[in-house]
Amino acid sequence: MKYEILQNYTEEQFRRITGIKRRTFEKMLELLGPKLEEKLSEGGRKPKLSLEEMLLATLEYWREYRTYAHIAASYGIHESNMHRLIKWVEDVLIKDGTFSLPGKKALLKSDMEYEVVLIDVTESPVERPKRGKNTIIPGRKSGIR
Repeated sequence: MKYEILQNYTEEQFRRITGIKRRTFEKMLELLGPKLEEKLSEGGRKPKLSLEEMLLATLEYWREYRTYAHIAASYGIHESNMHRLIKWVEDVLIKDGTFSLPGKKALLKSDMEYEVVLIDVTESPVERPKRGKNTIIPGRKSGIR
């Protein structure tokens, strides 16, 4: 989906489509902008997609579990380029740490109590009929195959 279309959406519609608030999206863009300029200053081709479309493609990958091939087809670029682009956006956002979740130790230090429900999904044996004299097919008994 193109970013120009999303700009006309309400705040609620924007969040339903992208999974994040518009304000968070803009903060991510502010973070990615200087990193893209830094990357382009080193040389290389200018990307086909705008910064907004790069971030939007990454959000589609995270939210919808779409394959790189599907996202690349909707943006009109090759699958390997989409993979490289999404990995770059992920790496920049992870290295910054602004949007990271607290780790296990932070959860253990908090005073909140969590209630966990475990569901047993182990395999259970299936009851199958026992083999015996009564279960032999009559055709096989007489030697017909």
